[in-house]
Amino acid sequence: MTRYFFLCILFALFFSFSASGATRKIIFDTDPGSDDAMALMLALNSPELDVRAITVVPGNVTAKQGLENALRMVSLANRCDIPVAAGAQHPLFQKLITAEFWHGKNGLADVELPPSKCKVDSRYGPDLIIELVHAAPHDITLVPVGPLTNIALALEKDPSIVPLVKEVIIMGGSITGGNVNAAAEANIYNDPEAAQIVFQAGWQVTMVGLDVGDKTLLSKKHLQQLGQTHGPINDFISKVASYLVDLSAKFGSPGTPMYDPLAVGVAIDSTLVTASAMHVDVETKGEFTRGETVANRRGAVERNVLHGDRYVIEGVDKVEPNAKVCVAVDAERFLQLFVSRIGGK
Repeated sequence: MTRYFFLCILFALFFSFSASGATRKIIFDTDPGSDDAMALMLALNSPELDVRAITVVPGNVTAKQGLENALRMVSLANRCDIPVAAGAQHPLFQKLITAEFWHGKNGLADVELPPSKCKVDSRYGPDLIIELVHAAPHDITLVPVGPLTNIALALEKDPSIVPLVKEVIIMGGSITGGNVNAAAEANIYNDPEAAQIVFQAGWQVTMVGLDVGDKTLLSKKHLQQLGQTHGPINDFISKVASYLVDLSAKFGSPGTPMYDPLAVGVAIDSTLVTASAMHVDVETKGEFTRGETVANRRGAVERNVLHGDRYVIEGVDKVEPNAKVCVAVDAERFLQLFVSRIGGK
């Protein structure tokens, strides 16, 4: 009996270890932002994810405001154990475009959180990314939900991280048109050169774009579900979501698209989306298309060969995919996942 009991304990420890080993370690790179807030709280309240660091990039708000927002949210969640680091202060080659118009003056739907009990980490965001990737090779997933400036800076400083990163799950881009203009999605538009560096790096990229995010509308029905429970995180997210739902209604939408939270959702459960392998480039020079993510859906390009004063098509060359592009989503299953993780927290 004693031996049997001992074996049971060993099996319990083994399965406990196996379960914890299955937890996905992520670095959350963010420009906090209201939908970033919802994404961060989803990540912090999902047992499938182990948030190893939060790095802040300018985008929805300035780098300074974004850092303050991140610290206050981590404090609200009682997670001062997670390093929060400042990163880039501006895009690589252009001026920053902030989006208080959509996110409120403070970026968090004008919801004032208490001052943070957490302190900023002294390390520079891109350096922290490099350090953590080397400390856990093949085990870190990057989840950038803002402009890709920090990720590009880390790549340029240390290209050796490419084969060591497990996956890069990007909220950004679109293959069906933009939201900034006809062509470009906001995160990519805010630093197209950084995005091109990241897409061409040679690691495993999953693109969770505008087009699938537009299908995940958090509506008044979901607000009512969140309103049935209470807690510091629950109530904060309810206020943020209510602001976004009301704002979306002014533009004729029945709900607010869950862009950044969906990227976290894919990190939690990749079966929430359907993805197709494509080669994606980022347009950096077009007058009307700067920031567009240009996806090769056919996996091939014509081969044009110069003959005298003209080119002649002599064949078709294969184009290797560099990303998994999300093309469909189980929207309601994702939205119920979100509500269940936030409810009562």
